[in-house]
Amino acid sequence: MTRQAASWGARVGVGFVRACAVAGVTLLIPAVWAGAVALGIRWGPANPWSWLLPVVLVGTGTLALARPVCRAVRVLVARWTGTVVPAGYRQAGPVVRMSTGYWWNGHSYERSRRDAELDQRWRTWWTDPATWRDLRFTAVVPLTAGLVAAVPAAGAGAALLGLARPEPSVRLAGALAAVTAVACAPYAWRLLEPVAVRFLGPSAAMLLAERVVELTAQRADVTVTQAAEIRRIEQDLHDGAQAGLVALGLSLATAEKLMESDPQRARALMRAARAGAASSLAELRDLVRGINPPLLNERGLVDAVRALALNSPLDVTVTADRPIRLEPPIESAVYFGIAELLTNATKHARATTVRIALAHSETGIVVEVEDDGRGGAVAGGAVAGGTGAGAEAAGSPGTGGAGGLAGLRRRLAVFDGRLEITSPEGGPTCATMVVPCE
Repeated sequence: MTRQAASWGARVGVGFVRACAVAGVTLLIPAVWAGAVALGIRWGPANPWSWLLPVVLVGTGTLALARPVCRAVRVLVARWTGTVVPAGYRQAGPVVRMSTGYWWNGHSYERSRRDAELDQRWRTWWTDPATWRDLRFTAVVPLTAGLVAAVPAAGAGAALLGLARPEPSVRLAGALAAVTAVACAPYAWRLLEPVAVRFLGPSAAMLLAERVVELTAQRADVTVTQAAEIRRIEQDLHDGAQAGLVALGLSLATAEKLMESDPQRARALMRAARAGAASSLAELRDLVRGINPPLLNERGLVDAVRALALNSPLDVTVTADRPIRLEPPIESAVYFGIAELLTNATKHARATTVRIALAHSETGIVVEVEDDGRGGAVAGGAVAGGTGAGAEAAGSPGTGGAGGLAGLRRRLAVFDGRLEITSPEGGPTCATMVVPCE
């Protein structure tokens, strides 16, 4: 019984604090409205301009506070309930300096970069549907979640005032207010989540527009990646197999001429040509293996990763919950993603052991690559340490010339996959790839 009472008391305390936080955030803009109206009334109805100050304060206060209030609501909902409400705000594009010296921001030419960015920022803010969605939310949430969340605080205030008075009826009202505050505290803040999900989330049109922008960027990345890969293959063929085949042809032609006059030298040339043919064949096999490893097609992802681990100078452990076969494009992307992370753990992380875990769920594949390196891997590539961090700093093959975490993220984003990096200073570094698939 005591334990249940303590649990209930904790729920009441936590709920009261959360309800006060919700009321403070959601009723901030109405408080500004009330203050502006009160200031206009105090200014005096006889003043013909007394209506102007409240209108200006209400307008500027609402526009200035709408987005911060909505961001605070998203943070509270995500922290307390785990529900993530996407923001869906438009991002301003880059400004470009023209040959005339003016700056182009996508809408107008400005004399300075600052003016171009400021004009672009205001245009983006005014034309963003999320701005008007936020304004609508600030008008709806005070009348719903805000009023309900204010009940515990209002009840506590009424209880303090009522119980301090000597009149029995006032004291009884104060006791009822206290009971109401205690009973409502654990639940008063919970209305914020459904209201935020209903009115603060991006609309279907906004999500579609974001998806179009994302797919456009991915298409551009894929085009650049394919062009870089074709150039790499051409360069490898030109510098490797083609040069070997040209030398092979010259050796055979020389041996043919020397066959009758100098058979010993002709046989030596033919032996050298046979060795050159074997070398060119090995180079071609390595090139084909770099494009699409045969073991990946024949044995699947797990065996291909195990073969990759055997060729690594590190102590690599590969675990899988079951044999995994995916669609060839997804399988190839995951394989080369693991190869990228393993290569950079070898080259840049100063690691000695690596653990690779593959798991296939009902919704997708999850791959964890963890090393015992020095850590400090960051998405921006400021620190070249840990799994995949070196690719950000130095760029590594296998990502179509993009290099590092950015290239790997783009490779996975084509399939709606994502890459998460956890890399404290001193290690260990854990990279998690998640790709949705059946």
